[in-house]
Amino acid sequence: MPPRVKVIRRLGTPLPGLTRKTADRRPYPPGMHGPTRRRRKSDYRRQLEEKQKVRFHYGVSETQMRRAIGKTARDEVQRGGTRLEMLERRLDNVVFRLGWAQTIPAARQLVGHGHVRVNGRRVDRPGYTVKSGDQLGLDGRTRLMSRVIAAIEEGPQVALPGYLARDSELFNGRVVGEPSRKDIPFDVDEMAVIEFYAR
Repeated sequence: MPPRVKVIRRLGTPLPGLTRKTADRRPYPPGMHGPTRRRRKSDYRRQLEEKQKVRFHYGVSETQMRRAIGKTARDEVQRGGTRLEMLERRLDNVVFRLGWAQTIPAARQLVGHGHVRVNGRRVDRPGYTVKSGDQLGLDGRTRLMSRVIAAIEEGPQVALPGYLARDSELFNGRVVGEPSRKDIPFDVDEMAVIEFYAR
């Protein structure tokens, strides 16, 4: 994977799931012609960049992206929702959105090492899809980890979405609904992503 700040400079938008850093210091694409290049984007490039925003934010492979977009298209989950619902409901993303990790890669590591419980059962698959009504929590030993404590003290990098709720003790959370379009924490043209995969 390319350096994270270069990714957000190239795509021109902050991706909170990828990194906490911003491109404020150099808000233009990387490379010697970055500040001065003004070329017209083709439809293909625009669609590709929107798709790449989603891929890099959620940290998924091309195969996982195709599967997620294809599944929501088949199920027609468009009841005011989002085509990115399957990605938003991934366990690593939910751990990040609850504020237990500072980025999605850090959340993926927490999940992969078996620190997260869903309905009282340890789940170590970052791609596990949570459902409405699921109870989530961190293991007792995990609550003492310095990086988890630091993430909780700093608070979530983005606002808690409407489909999640956090308990007062902060180490437990619940899935209380389905993700909607307004829960996506970065600017993305979903139709461009769908058009990219419809080619």
